[in-house]
Amino acid sequence: MSKTSTEESLRFIRQSLKSDEMDHLEGTHFDRLYPHVFITLGASGDLARKKIYPTLWWLFRDNLLPKTTTFFGYARTSMTVTQLRSKCHSYMKIKPGEEEKYEEFWKLNHYVAGTYDLQASFEMLDNELKKYEQGNQIAHRLFYLALPPSVFENVSMHIRNVCMGKRGWTRVIIEKPFGRDAITSQRLSDHLASLFKEEQIYRIDHYLGKEMVQNLMTLRFGNRIFSPTWNRDNVASVQITFKEPFGTQGRGGYFDEFGIIRDVMQNHLLQILSLVAMEKPASCHPDDIRNEKVKVLKSMKPLNLEDVVLGQYVGDPESQDTEARMSYLDDPTVPPGSNTPTFALAVLRINNERWDGVPFILRCGKALNERKAEVRIQYQDVPGDIFDGKAKRNELVIRVQPGEALYIKMMTKSPGITFDMEETELDLTYGYRYKNLKLPDAYERLILDVFCGSQMHFVRSDELSEAWRIFTPLLHQIENEQIKPLPYKYGSRGPKEADEMATLNNFAYYGSYKWIKP
Repeated sequence: MSKTSTEESLRFIRQSLKSDEMDHLEGTHFDRLYPHVFITLGASGDLARKKIYPTLWWLFRDNLLPKTTTFFGYARTSMTVTQLRSKCHSYMKIKPGEEEKYEEFWKLNHYVAGTYDLQASFEMLDNELKKYEQGNQIAHRLFYLALPPSVFENVSMHIRNVCMGKRGWTRVIIEKPFGRDAITSQRLSDHLASLFKEEQIYRIDHYLGKEMVQNLMTLRFGNRIFSPTWNRDNVASVQITFKEPFGTQGRGGYFDEFGIIRDVMQNHLLQILSLVAMEKPASCHPDDIRNEKVKVLKSMKPLNLEDVVLGQYVGDPESQDTEARMSYLDDPTVPPGSNTPTFALAVLRINNERWDGVPFILRCGKALNERKAEVRIQYQDVPGDIFDGKAKRNELVIRVQPGEALYIKMMTKSPGITFDMEETELDLTYGYRYKNLKLPDAYERLILDVFCGSQMHFVRSDELSEAWRIFTPLLHQIENEQIKPLPYKYGSRGPKEADEMATLNNFAYYGSYKWIKP
């Protein structure tokens, strides 16, 4: 059969399918033949102007979207596209020579004001969308719910009832938090499952779009050198860290609703853990990968309070920085006497043949000494030591941010006449190895994945359920018993008790390693 006749046959099959079934034909590409409409619900909010609109502009600028894409914003705020553009402008990062393309992008934008609870508002939105789909037999719709969880149920129901693509697929992107605990998360999952098929739902965790997180698959399963040592016989401990050098910056009221465990650990860090620890999938198909991630989570017991250190930052009175002198409770938006942790360290264990006995240490916090997100796989001490205890442990470090890098810490003889030893590294720093390459933003990758219909880097409902199973008992205990977090100074490493717990769980911190820029 000729290429032309094959394309015609495929087009005929697509046209004869119901819109809900068309997702099965999408996977690693998008269909350039048909119009796509990207609708941002909550277009007047922070997420939309800081992340979503800039991302859509960058994808459009780089010609990565279907040529027939139109953009709609929807929110309660009454405003024009010109006003929306003004709100977004400072985040768009327009380079010299891109002005004409930028104008072209905004000409494809439209805005509709309406409520989130009335079906009539969504009927009005649907009528506007149809104006840009007329004359085309098939048109695809992507809805991004950049909204507070309180309106998820109403909005998703109205999308299902009146805004689905009539002769094309419809996909819905859900932004975290996906509930507050196992019960609320399951209620949301059940609600979405009653409206959409799983392949239509994209639960976005932007950490899964980061370069080094995506690189974990290749690193693990594309290199013979690492695979034989990736187990309990060789690995002493694994530490996954997320650190921010600033506090709540006046947004403590929002943060206080969730705390550091819900905000970072239960989602970002646990997702990274599952990629580090999973077995090799049968293929690179999204469901094969997510099946293995779920198996890892199912092998973990719920967290106990004795395996956790909680902290809350206090001001450093000696700091020259005004913000650093403020404690978490000094933020006027934080409720007085709040026990919400701004730091947490948790030790998780995986009860399977590969990882039995290896502690996985998750560590995250605000107002710490540096900005960093990394995975640190620490190997066992060398058996039969002949160097009088001078040798330090090897480590494989995957730095997610800032400055993507992969390096192996190892011992080598100090150059010169003596027989001393020192720590050094085998280093792959992306900024030097790939000097002129611009790495895409995490949201760029993930939104493009939704256009292509690839769910590899999105959270499936059973993954979410298992993640909440692990953390819900701990979160309820912290709240019910009003567990008071330990104080730690703004700009420090966190509570000293966290370092002590890491040491007890076979993680050796030396503090002597000096990384030298290439």
